[in-house]
Amino acid sequence: MNKGSSRPAVCQIVGYKNSGKTTLLCELIPQLRQKGCTVAVIKHDGHDFEMDHEGTDTWKQRQAGASAVAITSAARTSVIQERTSSLAELIEAFAGYDYVLVEGFKQEHYPKIVLIRREEDIPLLGEASNIVAMAVWDTLQDMELPEIRGIHRFAINDSPEIANFLWQQRSYFQNFNI
Repeated sequence: MNKGSSRPAVCQIVGYKNSGKTTLLCELIPQLRQKGCTVAVIKHDGHDFEMDHEGTDTWKQRQAGASAVAITSAARTSVIQERTSSLAELIEAFAGYDYVLVEGFKQEHYPKIVLIRREEDIPLLGEASNIVAMAVWDTLQDMELPEIRGIHRFAINDSPEIANFLWQQRSYFQNFNI
């Protein structure tokens, strides 16, 4: 789909711990791919993580002091950098993809789908910026949630409708300026 455009459609999937962010993302990816789109994912991790493991060549190279290592094959490329990256830098690095779905980064200003699993999650609707939709768990479907003009409401398990929303609104997600 990305016919030379350098602006992917960017949407953040945000919610508190165990709200279903990863599950929803994993359901949206194949649905967007069925529409002929390429999809990249950026995940925020509040803790230090270790992608490489002890004993591999790249791990040894990092232990020796390399600030960055890359490994590539005919099928994939992986880059590990010993520095933090801003969300904007990561999105720029994924400019060749049609969609960049972002898990987390609640404080960033890209369009967001907020996941509401428990009553305690509702305040996130007032705290997050640029909310375009909410995905609500079945246990809260009958609860009166704040009506916010312009915010679509989906059931958490209605990933086909959420994917269609992302597809229909792609130019907004592509051209959103922060």
